[in-house]
Amino acid sequence: MAIDLVLRGEWDARPPQGSYTQLDSTRGVKVHYTGGHVDPGLATDHSRCVALVQAIQNHHMDGNGWLDIGYSYVACPHREVFEGRGLYHLPAANGAGLNAGHYAVLGLVGSTGLVTPPDGLLHGVRDAIEFLREKGNAGNEIKGHRDGYATDCPGDKLYAWVRRGAPRPGGEGGPPEFPGRLLRYPPVMRGDDVRTWQRQMVRRGWELTADGAYGAQSRDVCRRFQRSVGIEDDGIVGPLTWTLTWGTPQS
Repeated sequence: MAIDLVLRGEWDARPPQGSYTQLDSTRGVKVHYTGGHVDPGLATDHSRCVALVQAIQNHHMDGNGWLDIGYSYVACPHREVFEGRGLYHLPAANGAGLNAGHYAVLGLVGSTGLVTPPDGLLHGVRDAIEFLREKGNAGNEIKGHRDGYATDCPGDKLYAWVRRGAPRPGGEGGPPEFPGRLLRYPPVMRGDDVRTWQRQMVRRGWELTADGAYGAQSRDVCRRFQRSVGIEDDGIVGPLTWTLTWGTPQS
C-alpha cells in the first residue's frame, strides 16, 4: 500500500527516554485529535504541521513525563503520516489499561481553529490504519479515543467519521451498488452479495464469518449494527443498511 511516511529523523524527533514496551498485535486502532486550538494555517503550510508534532512530543515527554510522544502515528492535512512510536510499540495516548488494545493515530485537528478534518487528513488517518493492519498486526476495529475512556477526543466531527467506518473521502472505497434483493434469515440466503456485505462488516470490526451464507449469525450482527447507527433493527440488509455498512450517511 502507498503511504507518505515522515520518519522520525525527518521531523527531528527526540530519542525516547527509555525502552518501548513490545506490542505484538492489537484489536485495531483508536483515532485521536489534539484538543485545544489548532492553527488553521496548518492546512496550507506544512512546516506548521512539523512544528506542532514536535510541540506535542515535547509536551508528552516534558509535561506528562512519558518516554516519547504518545501516538503511534500522526496524520496531517497534507496526507503525510508522521512516525511516532511506530510499529509494535505500546502507545500511551489511549488511557491507562487501554493502550495494549489499540494503536493510537492522531489527526491534527482541534476543538477550535482547524476543527473540520480536511480530506487530506482523513486520507492520512486511513493510510495509517491500513499501514498498521498490513505491517503492525492491527485488527479490524476502528474506534475513537472516547470509546471506553471519558474524553471529548477525537472531537465530534472526527468521531462522526470514525463512527461511519472511517470511509475514504470523495467516495473512494464507497458502497457498491445495492444488489437488488433483501438479505434476510430464515431461510439461509447464499450468494456473492452476501459475502460482499459480510466482508465489509468484518473490515469494520464486526466478528462474522464471510462465508457467503446469510444465516442466524449474519442476522444477529446486522441487528446490532442497525442499532449502533440508529435505524430499525429488523436484521434485514436492505438498501439503507447496505449503504450505511460502507459508511455513507443517511440522506
